[in-house]
Amino acid sequence: MLYQKERNHGCRVSDAWSYQGLKTCILENEIIRVMVLVDKGADIYQFVHKPTDTDFLWKSPWGVRNPSKFIPTSGDSTSTWIDVYEGGWQTVMPAGGFPSKVNGADLGLHAEANLLPWDNAIIKDTEKEVSAKFWVRTNRTPFYFEKTLSIKANSPYLQIDESIVNEGEEEAHCSWGEHIALGPPFLSDACIIDVPGGNIENHHIKFDDNNTLMPGNKSAWPFTKDVNGNQINLSKVRPKSAKAYDQSYIVDMPQGWYAITNQKLNVGWAVSYSNELFKYLWYWQSLGGGFGYPWYGRCYNIGLEPFTSYSNEGLAGAIKNGTALKLKPNEKVTTSLKAITYSGINRVKNVNSDGTIEAV
Repeated sequence: MLYQKERNHGCRVSDAWSYQGLKTCILENEIIRVMVLVDKGADIYQFVHKPTDTDFLWKSPWGVRNPSKFIPTSGDSTSTWIDVYEGGWQTVMPAGGFPSKVNGADLGLHAEANLLPWDNAIIKDTEKEVSAKFWVRTNRTPFYFEKTLSIKANSPYLQIDESIVNEGEEEAHCSWGEHIALGPPFLSDACIIDVPGGNIENHHIKFDDNNTLMPGNKSAWPFTKDVNGNQINLSKVRPKSAKAYDQSYIVDMPQGWYAITNQKLNVGWAVSYSNELFKYLWYWQSLGGGFGYPWYGRCYNIGLEPFTSYSNEGLAGAIKNGTALKLKPNEKVTTSLKAITYSGINRVKNVNSDGTIEAV
């Protein structure tokens, strides 16, 4: 066992924690606290803005389940994922969306990295900066993936540097995304979403009885149409009483960032990323309208998820429509992003790559 020198000030990091039997790593500074479930996909389960005690990430009704101690009651490849979906933030790789079959491999919902236990190491531990590295090799596909999370002193953001490598001896496709779900008490109808522009494409078919948006409608951000042809402003988060369950995609964004501000609580969350790699921002809207398994009308949350590919129809669908990544043998793709907290801003004009926020 490695015993770290403990600190109660400045930047701190420790992986000597366990939550629900899962190895857990915590990084924090004076402004933010980040909790990572190492043994469950290296998921980010908490992201807290300390000055306002705001955890931006959504928590599912069943919370954290340890996959090693959980026996699914069916072999369905969608429910296998959902039964241990705690909410929060998953690295989705190599297949985003619903199950599909590629090169003889059955790939379940959002397969497969976020259901695996990851390795990790603390690589920097000082008062001024801390960093923890996490890495995994997938089972059904030939990929190696790693990400390094870093926080600097008095900084309002988490820096993530990550990469994927095809370790196979043939070309391999993948869909890679950041599955970020936001929920109450941060999320409410007092929230406004700002993006740098782009176009909205609603999911092309009706997939749920409570789809409220017109399938396949294409329009300029922020307006789309509902199923009756009425105009809907997607920059304004609807209340739970909307009873909506929808999926849209924001495409052709001139820059890679989004921000969501709760104008009543005076606090916000932003993500800055490379839109050369993550060309599609998935917008999942679970606004009290998910009925039946698994939501049963209980859930109020949204997902704002940078993805390399679309739509929500699995890797096979992304290959078919030409949006899947294709890596040659030993090819490596790297990127960086920032998750940023802020307060005292009503609307966001720009999120800079250095983590600073420009107000309208």
